Amino acid sequence: MPTALIIGASRGIGHEIVRQYRHDGWRVIATARTQDACDALTQLGAEAHRLDVTDVEGCAGLGWKLDDEKLDVAILNAGVYGPRHDGTPTQEDFDAVMHTNVLAAMRLLPILAPLVGNAKGKLAVLSSHMGSLSERGNPSGSLYRASKAALNSVLIDTSLVYGPQGVSCVAFHPGWVRTDMGGAGADLSPEQSAAGIRATLASLPATDKAVFHNYDGKPISW
Repeated sequence: MPTALIIGASRGIGHEIVRQYRHDGWRVIATARTQDACDALTQLGAEAHRLDVTDVEGCAGLGWKLDDEKLDVAILNAGVYGPRHDGTPTQEDFDAVMHTNVLAAMRLLPILAPLVGNAKGKLAVLSSHMGSLSERGNPSGSLYRASKAALNSVLIDTSLVYGPQGVSCVAFHPGWVRTDMGGAGADLSPEQSAAGIRATLASLPATDKAVFHNYDGKPISW
């Protein structure tokens, strides 16, 4: 039975990815920040762990819990948008976004990558087209953009270390999705985005270089 780990699965895309993998018979390990969210994941048949990705001790503790796992897929979905206004962010906003979207990845990816390597699997992060440097068309959401560009950089560095060990690293733009972050007017449902991400992961060949893809499999330039 293949195993998937989803970090940040309390709602939206992450929760839906858990549901779909469980529906297809996968063993799923998932994390959420609250006990209520963990209980909901357990009801889906997932092995749930409570985790705040900004908590360094919690991240280290998850590593101990996952010791010697073989992960066919690991997805770091946890993230925040931050302030909706542009301009210079406050220190509080900057710290909240960068700690959640970037520092958490720097802590967690080195923990997860060897476990993915055990299965010669795929390690994915939920990034955004807004994090692309070469395909950027406007400056809105500058703090969120900066955090996702930094996340992409962290993933590339991870691939340079762990790609030769059999870990395929993928950054995803999940599309504009009807979640708390995306809003009610977004183009895609969480079900559509999750299905696209899973299909793309399943179809991508193994590689020792990090790649950046849209949820529908179309490549994006960094």
